[in-house]
Amino acid sequence: MSVAMQERPTGKAGRTPAVVRLLVLATFVVILNETIMINAIPRLMDSLRITEQSAQWVSTAFMLTMAAVIPVTGWFLQRVTTRQAFAIAMGVFLAGTALSAVAPFFEVLLLGRIVQAAGTAVMMPLLMTTLMVVVPEQDRGRVMGNVTLAISVAPALGPAVSGLILQAGSWRLLFAVVLPIAALVTVLGLRKMENIGDPQVSSIDWLSVGVAALGFGGLVYGLSLFGEGHGGVGTGVGITTAGVAAIGLFVFRQLRLQRGGVPLMDLRALRHRTYTLSLALMSIGFLAMMGAMILLPLYLQNLRGLSPLETGMLVMPGGLLMGLLGPTIGKAFDRFGSRPLVLPGSIGMAVGLAGFTQVSMTMPYWLILGLHALLMVSLAATFTPCFTLGMGGLPPHLYSHGSSILGTLQQVAAAFGTALVVTVMSARTSRLVADGAEAVPAQVSGMKLAFGVVAVLALVAVVVAARLPNRIAGADTQDRGSTDADLPADGHPAHVKSASVDET
Repeated sequence: MSVAMQERPTGKAGRTPAVVRLLVLATFVVILNETIMINAIPRLMDSLRITEQSAQWVSTAFMLTMAAVIPVTGWFLQRVTTRQAFAIAMGVFLAGTALSAVAPFFEVLLLGRIVQAAGTAVMMPLLMTTLMVVVPEQDRGRVMGNVTLAISVAPALGPAVSGLILQAGSWRLLFAVVLPIAALVTVLGLRKMENIGDPQVSSIDWLSVGVAALGFGGLVYGLSLFGEGHGGVGTGVGITTAGVAAIGLFVFRQLRLQRGGVPLMDLRALRHRTYTLSLALMSIGFLAMMGAMILLPLYLQNLRGLSPLETGMLVMPGGLLMGLLGPTIGKAFDRFGSRPLVLPGSIGMAVGLAGFTQVSMTMPYWLILGLHALLMVSLAATFTPCFTLGMGGLPPHLYSHGSSILGTLQQVAAAFGTALVVTVMSARTSRLVADGAEAVPAQVSGMKLAFGVVAVLALVAVVVAARLPNRIAGADTQDRGSTDADLPADGHPAHVKSASVDET
């Protein structure tokens, strides 16, 4: 779905194009599955007779596949039409969901999750790229507020939704409920969706594909091993190091291809300051959100004795607030710009995480709910302007690559956030137990320190937010000005859209 043929958005001001509404709905359904299995681990262990480490792979494999596949989506979306991309993505997702629902043993379930993730990996870049083409600039904040529902709220609501469904029966219901909903969304989408732009025929560098899969996949896998205790740390360090080295080789390869070939992931998007700042802020936000999503269920279930359903109900208000406020925040961005939203949002994120450093065995549940709601609302106030500013700071021929980079770093940030909080918590707990402390107070202390580390990272987000421009201005020049290095492979400058920055 090439955007090179589009010089101006095609939608009407004040209205959300039908293609975007359909893609938001489909993306919400597929991304929800990234975290929907978190509460099902005990059921899987009992039903399939597997260890906890094996059961964790239903989530790890999903995230790993996303990280490996997303780098290819920038090239893929330029070769196919909107309908083709949607049909392929949803068809693959449905196949994976059906396979998971009927899986007779664990290996088949794992394969189903991998297939699910391969379809999911295409949806977010497809949604972001399409939105940037068809929505007029003055309406992007409002529409991006709805996108926040799909990209940010879906994974946040995953554990709560799964907790409700698991009350009714087997873990297979998680897939049985999703399957008809996804099928209905697919049929509706294919009936009403229109093609945006024209495909571009281009070659693909298979070396880049292989190195990207090894690099980003290896990095996410290595980071996930940190959560398996001391036995996995050594292996995790080795695989993470190898993944980082492969990513370095991938970057070198893309820089060479940018000089005369067709890069798999066009890194020239990172030359645009607004996009890069937005990317950094969103990565910290995803890290903080995932860290909290891991620590809170451990605290509430393992230490406070709540059930998965009770845990889900306690964190659900925050996720719902995040989604419901998305459109309102988007409209506020269109009217006032980013600074009245992003700076308070990043400060609220730091305050919420700092509040969680005071967790104890007697902390009131209303306070936990309030802190979580503050964190989610703050993330909503941060994500929507960042999505809009970041993608708006790119010329149209880099939209698909920019969304691909964003999706990849989202997975890496989520994996890093999980690894960071689990490693810090485990190290602190083990040291205190070795010094003679009781297990429960040691665990509480470990969680406090883990929340503290993430809160410090949130302070970095405040600094980045202060450097973010208020809005993208005009349609005549770019952040850094048009240069030959920023042109698409065909060298036609006529398609390069404005991204100049108004710092006032």
